[in-house]
Amino acid sequence: MRFAVALFGLWLLLSGQMALAHEVRPAYLELRARNDLTFDMMLKLPALGGHPLGISLQMPEGCRVDQTGAQETPGAEVIVGVVVCTRSPYGRLARLEGLQNTLTDALVRVVQPSGEVATLRLTPEDPTFLTPKPTSRLDVFKTYGLLGIAHILTGFDHLAFVAGLLILVGTLRRLLATVTAFTLAHSLTLTAATLGLIHVPPAPVEALIALSIMLVAAEVVAVSFDRRGPIAQRPARIAFTFGLLHGLGFASALREAGLPPQEIPISLFAFNLGVEAGQIMFILAVSAATWLLSRWVRWPKSAVLRLSGYGLGGLSAYWFVDRVFALLTL
Repeated sequence: MRFAVALFGLWLLLSGQMALAHEVRPAYLELRARNDLTFDMMLKLPALGGHPLGISLQMPEGCRVDQTGAQETPGAEVIVGVVVCTRSPYGRLARLEGLQNTLTDALVRVVQPSGEVATLRLTPEDPTFLTPKPTSRLDVFKTYGLLGIAHILTGFDHLAFVAGLLILVGTLRRLLATVTAFTLAHSLTLTAATLGLIHVPPAPVEALIALSIMLVAAEVVAVSFDRRGPIAQRPARIAFTFGLLHGLGFASALREAGLPPQEIPISLFAFNLGVEAGQIMFILAVSAATWLLSRWVRWPKSAVLRLSGYGLGGLSAYWFVDRVFALLTL
């Protein structure tokens, strides 16, 4: 694979996301059963551009959804209410209306009076579901694994950071060491923050993640002038340090989605595994695409390095300013 073409392909892949400042968090629906006919409802709608997504719950025929209150939280709106049915909704078709018009997923959790939980994941392509009773651990593992994959593949800031590291590492051996260090680091802080062992507000974390991408972008430009900074010289060490920060960002998304109380270890492990699987998918997809491009495109190495660095830098600078502004206006 020609190095310059690989960089150009990475830059093209990322530049299409210039208008997106944040990945969209998943929506979340919880139905807590009082009995087979009555449920307390909580619907959490992520905000995009300061406005909550237009999603509402439609239950099967014979069920009425009564909204009793709504509260705005940072980045979301929480709607509470009661669902009252004249016959059992289990195994019957329900729907999150409006999800099909978004780019985000949704988690649905039904909690029984005994504490047993059924969890499933909805997508914009399929916003309907059969109201579930408690599911197996395998179902929980699958749901949170897919959520982890979806989160990393729509987390454009995290992908931009990984892309910047790919540009700097050069060799396959250094790439493996760097990705392993990044994985280990964000796994540690993801687990610790999700379990409540550390507490860091999400807003400054998101701004610092954007700043970390800016630093990587600056080094990409420096390398184009044959100047190698600390990230290019020691990518694995820097990836580990910044990975601790990115893990806090992953934890923020997972906390918003929530974890089933009876299945915290397996759902946390599955989400983490899904994040890693999505990251590997991204690396392999970029590698395959740039290999194909290298067969037809020829670009000078220094020019593509600068183009990639300025592209990543502009993108991360936009994120940084946007997130700092949101932090100052909280």
